[in-house]
Order: sequence, then structure tokens, then C-alpha cells
Amino acid sequence: MTIFNSINVSASALNAEKTRIDIITKNIANSKTTRTTGGTPYRRQMAVFEENKTNIFREHLDEKLNKINPGGVKVSKIAEDDSPFKLVYEPGHPDANEEGYVEMPNVDTVKEMVDLISAQRAYDSNITAMNTSKAMLMKALEIGRG
Repeated sequence: MTIFNSINVSASALNAEKTRIDIITKNIANSKTTRTTGGTPYRRQMAVFEENKTNIFREHLDEKLNKINPGGVKVSKIAEDDSPFKLVYEPGHPDANEEGYVEMPNVDTVKEMVDLISAQRAYDSNITAMNTSKAMLMKALEIGRG
């Protein structure tokens, strides 16, 4: 385990949370999009996180040497939410069916805002962890000089 692992883990989390924030923002922006290029309403997207295992050989070597090698986190895929679309009665809408109902995206703005706050707090926490690691490294350097 190197002295920079904690910073690398925090940096990978910052990248993952930024992607999550971008996806949430895209969901909110498309919350009223009733027709995409596929002809259907916009479908909500979600970021799926997983452990970042960048070097399988190193992982096995560290396991045998009883070392901890944190790899951080990464976005493994962007998944679509398969919950049903909302039906809203708007007979004058161009995408309304024969009964006057429009299929609206399966995006709940309140849920997206809660997810956005959660992602922002996780982002802030990782910045704090990175700054703390940096401060500890700087203090270790000062101790080494003295």
C-alpha cells in the first residue's frame, strides 16, 4: 500500500460522483421529454458503481502478501430504469393517444433532487478525505525534516 492510495481512492470516487451528478442533471432536464429518437418518452438513467479492479495480477499478489490494495470505485455502466411511464391526461398534447393521455418520462424530480443532494454530499466528503490525506502527508514530511 503506497502513501498515495487514499488520494487515489478519493480521486476515483470524485470521478464516479461527477458522472452520477451529470446523469441526474440529464434526468431532470429530460423530465418532460415525451418523444426521443426512438419514439418513446425519455427513460430515467442511473449510474451503477463497482469496485475498480485495475490490475488482477497485482490484486492476487497483494492477497498472497497480505497487503491491502484499494482500487477505488468506478461507474461500471449506465442503466435505464424500467419502471413504467406516467400517464397524464393532456388531450391537446401532440403525443396524446386516442383517450387524451400522454406517456410522460418515468423521472420523479423530487427523487432526482434527493439523489443530487446525496451525490453532492458524497463528492464533498471525498474532497474532505483527500484534503485530510494531503495534510497528513505534509505533516509526515515536516516530521521527517525535523
